[in-house]
Amino acid sequence: MRPVRAPVIISLLSGLLLFSHTAPAEVIHLKNGRTIWADQVRENGNHVEYDIGDNNYAIPKSLVERIEAGGIAPQYASSTGPKDIEDLPILTPVHNFANELELIAKIIRDGRVDPDALSALDQQGNSETSAAGYFIAGKHEFETGNFRKARTYLQAALRFDSEHPTILNYYAATLIRSGSASEALPYAERAVRLAPDSPDTLTVLGYAQFASDHSRDAIRTWKHALSLRPDPVVEKLLAKAEREIRAEADFSERESSHFTLRYEGKQSSEDLRRQIVATLEAEYDDLVREVGATPRSSIPVVLYTGQAFFDVTQAPAWSTAVNDGKLRIPIEGLTSVTPEMARVLKHELAHSFITQISNGRCPQWLQEGVAQAVEPKSLSAHGPILARMFAAERELPFNVLEGSFMQFSTAQAAIAYDESLAAVQYINDTYGMSDIQRVLERLAQGSSTEAALRAVVRSDYAQLQTEVGEYLAGKYGH
Repeated sequence: MRPVRAPVIISLLSGLLLFSHTAPAEVIHLKNGRTIWADQVRENGNHVEYDIGDNNYAIPKSLVERIEAGGIAPQYASSTGPKDIEDLPILTPVHNFANELELIAKIIRDGRVDPDALSALDQQGNSETSAAGYFIAGKHEFETGNFRKARTYLQAALRFDSEHPTILNYYAATLIRSGSASEALPYAERAVRLAPDSPDTLTVLGYAQFASDHSRDAIRTWKHALSLRPDPVVEKLLAKAEREIRAEADFSERESSHFTLRYEGKQSSEDLRRQIVATLEAEYDDLVREVGATPRSSIPVVLYTGQAFFDVTQAPAWSTAVNDGKLRIPIEGLTSVTPEMARVLKHELAHSFITQISNGRCPQWLQEGVAQAVEPKSLSAHGPILARMFAAERELPFNVLEGSFMQFSTAQAAIAYDESLAAVQYINDTYGMSDIQRVLERLAQGSSTEAALRAVVRSDYAQLQTEVGEYLAGKYGH
């Protein structure tokens, strides 16, 4: 997402007040390196339940490394839930495997998959046991956010049993979380054929359909899933898909080499649409050269006029565009692609590339920092203010910026985006864009954000905060 870049003058004093840390909280540390600040945390069977404001969430206990009490939660994060976990609901295996608990004890040792245990299963020559073993390994990696390893183990499980709905469902979910929804679609469809009354197979199929631009199919699938089991996450996504269908009822469609463009013909000129496609294609080629990756499938682009953009996306008023797997671009009042519009397009397109490189595991600050850097955008206007905030130790902690910025106010979002850009500019100026790419690649391999930073630029979050502050002071502090 790209913010409105209207002049936002925030005094140092207002910044200190806006981001004051006041609320006592409990801190959930996840095994994938992410952190959740919660008002209250409690254990309930195999799940950890927690409250953020008026909202209640639950995650599998297997995802949690530790819980700390008595922390101080950033006030501005109180309404933000764990987007990376909410993307897909907690999956419940459609069919259990024989001796599953015994196999889990053998394969998962000290919170890690034991490759030797999997090799021992292979030597037994029992395809059913091998399928179960590799599924257990894949499920573990999926739940800890290591989608690349999850994909490898689940592919192995499917070689031993290609018609098991649980394996198919987790494999499809892994592909979706890795940004490969079109590739996930046939596996999700097969899972539903094998388990047609499973809310989980239907839910995952709906995700695959919606993310691969088959919204009407997703609506039918999610309605079926909800008839079998209520799910607030699915209800929210169903509502979004229905808003999209209503807003785009009269839209036309055209395809280019890398994009599928949808638009309301009466509200946009052919010349503007041609310019948008030409700009996107040129920026696509630029990004291939700059970041060294290529999205695997055609990228949907939807042009909105009037209020339709905000009706569909429910985006905050400060946003100028959204990439939720589809590039959603408001074009009200535009007759040609201006330089600012070209930067918006490149920013949103960059998110698709970053997601591809990181296997869907990039924290939001790094996503937005890289996307702004490739626009390209400068910090010169806001650098001095940001330098003073870092000097006063009133910046937003990077772990708070790992999740969505959608809940931020205009002023909060301005600081969040500027901090994100500052961090990426510091890493780029100090180490080079190639090291940013290596951080993204380590994220794809399952590293936590801090582990990836330590391995590549030798900084954890605390050290990165200090180094970015020194960088800003040196560049803008005079």
